[in-house]
Amino acid sequence: MFRHLSAVWTARYFLLALVKLDLRLRYRRSVLGLGWSLLHPVAMTVVFTVVFSQLFGDGNPIQYAAYALAGLAVWNFLREAGTLGSKAFLINEAYIRQSPLPYTVYTLRTVLGQAIHSCLALAVVVALLAVTTGDPGVFVGLALALPGLLLALVAAWAVATIGAFVTSFFHDMAHLIEVAAQVGFFLTPIMYRRSLLDSRGLGWLVDINPANVYISLVRDPLLAGAPTAAGLEALGYTYLSALVLTAVLVALAAGVVGWLQKKVIFHL
Repeated sequence: MFRHLSAVWTARYFLLALVKLDLRLRYRRSVLGLGWSLLHPVAMTVVFTVVFSQLFGDGNPIQYAAYALAGLAVWNFLREAGTLGSKAFLINEAYIRQSPLPYTVYTLRTVLGQAIHSCLALAVVVALLAVTTGDPGVFVGLALALPGLLLALVAAWAVATIGAFVTSFFHDMAHLIEVAAQVGFFLTPIMYRRSLLDSRGLGWLVDINPANVYISLVRDPLLAGAPTAAGLEALGYTYLSALVLTAVLVALAAGVVGWLQKKVIFHL
């Protein structure tokens, strides 16, 4: 695995060139450029705030908007990394056939591109909270959320890698991941709060949802700002859960790469 990561690091300039190429092609001749990446999460947040803030929120539309947008930013990153990442080998087949680069370069290309879009949405959340609350603790929360973002990036890379290898052998996997993502959105506390499920005895749906771990790592510190002792303890437990989950995903991805990397070229 370390040799593989070393090879990815050696190809970092090619990787960054691919990410820049994706951004240029996506926003070529666009007036707003990267601003368009904010359109979907911001528009969805406005809809959620208008329709659901009184039903699922605490009566404060600004806090609800920040809650929903932060959740959407992380969720969209995980969803796009999984769905688009699973097609990475099919999309990059021409590169794969022409150069002996590590396969995970192509899944990381997708993950990094989606991470840029999600970070822009999270920057809007930070700005919204800083302007409306005037509390400098939001920047403390941002510092506490950064390791969670890194863990989410590593986990998304692992999931994208597993999905890309499986999709190369079984092309229907990409469609199954898209369907699972649609179902997962409604089972993840994004437009509603977890307490709504806990009050109905359905909190276990959140506990078994791996996406919720990463969303909580990023969203909770941002919204809480400077944490209390109890908040730090809860955050530490969430970080421990995320570390274990990420380690499992990385181990699975490493196993899949070692098992299938010499066979996948014959199935593209």
